[in-house]
Amino acid sequence: MTDPIRVIVSGAAGRMGRAAVRAIAASEDLALAGAVGRNRAVGEDAGLTAGVSALDLRIDGDFEALLERVRPDVLVEFAPGRAAVAHARAAIPRGVRPVIGATGLTPQEVQDLTGLCEARQVGAVIAPNFALGAVLMMQFARQAARHFPHVEVIELHHDRKRDAPSGTAAKTAQMIADARGEAPAPKVQEEETAAGARGGTVAGVRVHSVRLPGLVAHQEVIFGGSGQALTIRHDSFNEESFMPGLLLAIRRVTALSSLVYGLENLLE
Repeated sequence: MTDPIRVIVSGAAGRMGRAAVRAIAASEDLALAGAVGRNRAVGEDAGLTAGVSALDLRIDGDFEALLERVRPDVLVEFAPGRAAVAHARAAIPRGVRPVIGATGLTPQEVQDLTGLCEARQVGAVIAPNFALGAVLMMQFARQAARHFPHVEVIELHHDRKRDAPSGTAAKTAQMIADARGEAPAPKVQEEETAAGARGGTVAGVRVHSVRLPGLVAHQEVIFGGSGQALTIRHDSFNEESFMPGLLLAIRRVTALSSLVYGLENLLE
């Protein structure tokens, strides 16, 4: 029997981090080797914070010291964007493979991390969305875009989400743009009587962001054609929806020697 993959979770006191702690702790082939959190969570038992029984593993506040002490195989990163990038830059030279679910990374930051992974021959995964259904939604949207070039994206999230549009919406728009080519010309010269009413544009695709309490993560991709419309929708109702994809990424990243952007690249 092979040794379990040793994992540390950054952002362990957040909603996604707590779900990751629960999922990793329940997996026989994975071992939760450490947890990192913000000030108020430091010193708490990671299991109790995650809502399960005590794991005899305290949440740490010093990320780099934890890396040196624990020497994990994989870093699961759910800290906000800037911290996620800093943590990944510290992890990769140590041979620790980041699996990043944090939002708000810029294209330049992704490019920099890609170069660092290639230079060190260390695998990494950045996934705008770990829900397998969301990944399939993006793939179906890419397929549909070849036949329905008129399309808009509506993404809906809880009111604690800081970035807009979501990483999933931005990636969906890019996948649609790559599949359909040049965007169709508008039928009329549009005029917004309220600024922003037509949403934003990503890669030539209109994207609309909704933020409301009670929501988790939802997205619609609406295609319009002659006499018909096609809607592809995905809904995540809780954080557990992301865990099968996260566990897949943790298991697959150990065999990679470069950075993979998007969970769909691990399914194909």
